[in-house]
Amino acid sequence: MRISRVIVSAAVIVSSAALALAASPAAHAASTARYVALGDSYSSGLGAGNYISSSGSCHLSNDAYPEQWSDDNSPASFVSVACSGATTADVIGSQVSALSASTTLASITIGGNDAGFAGVMATCVLESTSSCLNAVSAAEAFITSQLRARLDTTLQTIRTDAPSAKIVVLGYPDLYDLSKSSTCTGLSTSDRTALNGGADALDGALATAAAANGDTFADVRGQFAQHEICDSGSWLNSVDIFAISSSYHPNASGQEQGYLPVFTRNAG
Repeated sequence: MRISRVIVSAAVIVSSAALALAASPAAHAASTARYVALGDSYSSGLGAGNYISSSGSCHLSNDAYPEQWSDDNSPASFVSVACSGATTADVIGSQVSALSASTTLASITIGGNDAGFAGVMATCVLESTSSCLNAVSAAEAFITSQLRARLDTTLQTIRTDAPSAKIVVLGYPDLYDLSKSSTCTGLSTSDRTALNGGADALDGALATAAAANGDTFADVRGQFAQHEICDSGSWLNSVDIFAISSSYHPNASGQEQGYLPVFTRNAG
């Protein structure tokens, strides 16, 4: 009788394990995924530290969301060619070569450098409020008049080179929690409002381009809410005049708790 119970118990355990595996299609899909990460510094991980020494000025971080997703999901293949400072032209000219007909998943953050946001940030940090507002306004005009076409061309090129891939276009977070601005040192509330507006304009262009090309837009703004600059637990690097390039970029927590969950939900 005892032997029979042991056999039955073992059978139940094996059966339960089989059911658990069968109920986890996402884990199976991830194990067969062939993933390529494209884009700019928000995908390379500038600002998160723990950089891969061989990546040089691209500032690829082991803590960037693509690397973390790969660590969590063990895809069949993974490469990140994201690079700090990349524009849509850089993606087309030097990054899409990493794609192939066998690529099943691609991610990208792009557009901020096309719109000149690095220069906008520097202007807002170092110059007057009127100069900041003018710089943001010029960037928003560029987004409206020129960026959409560049995004379309970029996404269409990715689709041509990876015809079977799911393409996830990730947006940019709002930079400041404006509800805390009055007690937060640094830029004026006018500057901060303008910078958030610029990020929103950029996200709007990305969402529109993704929808028009049949791709997935992954909005990170909700995930970063309550973790923006001026919040006590910010997931973004605040302004540092000695490290302007990493200012306004996600820190390690922003990559892990901000970008990674949003990408994971949308990767399928």
